[in-house]
Amino acid sequence: MSWSASELIAIAAARRLHDGCSVFAGVGLPLLAGILAKGLHAPNLQMVVEGGIIDPCVVPGRLPYSTNEMRLAVRATMLPSITDTFLLAQRGLLDFGFVSGAQIDRRGNLNSSVIGSFERPKVRLPGSGGANDIASLCREVIVLAAHEKRRLVEAVDFVTSPGSRVSAVITNLAVLGFDGPDRRACVRLLQPGATLDQVRQETGFDVLTEGEPAVADAPTEEELAALRALDPERVWL
Repeated sequence: MSWSASELIAIAAARRLHDGCSVFAGVGLPLLAGILAKGLHAPNLQMVVEGGIIDPCVVPGRLPYSTNEMRLAVRATMLPSITDTFLLAQRGLLDFGFVSGAQIDRRGNLNSSVIGSFERPKVRLPGSGGANDIASLCREVIVLAAHEKRRLVEAVDFVTSPGSRVSAVITNLAVLGFDGPDRRACVRLLQPGATLDQVRQETGFDVLTEGEPAVADAPTEEELAALRALDPERVWL
């Protein structure tokens, strides 16, 4: 049984969500993770999408490309405004936020604004969108990202979203957490098939470890089948 890096990240993220919790999820892997969790082990999970949709009923094979697509509105519980959606997070009502970024540093700060200096960037990125609000207001923030040295850096070029509420960074090689008063990144789990040497080689800063990290359970056939049914054309996977 084999799986892609994206499938591994989505399944690991879905496992972090428990029944009865709420998650602020964007399109792509975050939304897939939420749908997967709701279908397999968290039937009372409540998903919130940035475009102003609460509890969307996503049709397998018709995943949205944007948080504002009305295909997410089909049989949704509520259709509030975008402002009202973020007010739910501001009031402390959302347990988890799923975010990503072009750069993540050793303290969990995220950059989705510029690579290089802000005044003369090498690359200008889309910017915050709702990422800063999600990272600042949700009770717990989980970052989903491919594990690459250019992405996991010592210090981000620009702090788009603060890392103070980031509890985990889930990649295709490991699950990172943060320890101590200075919130240094540490390896909580290795993903199946990954080694600690791989993690160190593909990380742009020194990650902390306490002995040999445990290895996460491999994706099950049930998880993979359910996930692939959601995205049969591999738009996000």
